[in-house]
Amino acid sequence: MDINVFFTGPVVEIDGAVYHHHPNGGGMVAETAYVAETAYIGPFAKVCHNARVTGNASVFGNAWVFDNAEVRDNADVFGNARVFGNAIVCDDAKVYGFASVFENAKISGFAEVSDVAEVSGNAKVYWKAKVSGSTKITGDTVVEK
Repeated sequence: MDINVFFTGPVVEIDGAVYHHHPNGGGMVAETAYVAETAYIGPFAKVCHNARVTGNASVFGNAWVFDNAEVRDNADVFGNARVFGNAIVCDDAKVYGFASVFENAKISGFAEVSDVAEVSGNAKVYWKAKVSGSTKITGDTVVEK
């Protein structure tokens, strides 16, 4: 799909937050959030609150990144995934499907969180670890492979 964004100024207000279309992909970005020009925000994705998407990170599909969450480097968040709280998804990590990463969780390296899995608390999933299905990782758990 070829996306042409013709206007990147404020286009809509939702619950008091003003959003604009990101020039790289056309997705919705709150005025309070930060998204680098190099990042890709797909046409149906949303970055809200004080969230940050930097580097060559991508958020697409119906994915949302919100609160103070951060997606950076070459990480991808897609499908119907949610990254929120103070969570970080970085390096070449992927969060997809209906997965959720929240609180202070960190997904890094080449790790993947998918399906309806949840990673929360201070949990860390890294290197080439995969968390899938309906698995819930929480607390101070570290998952690596």
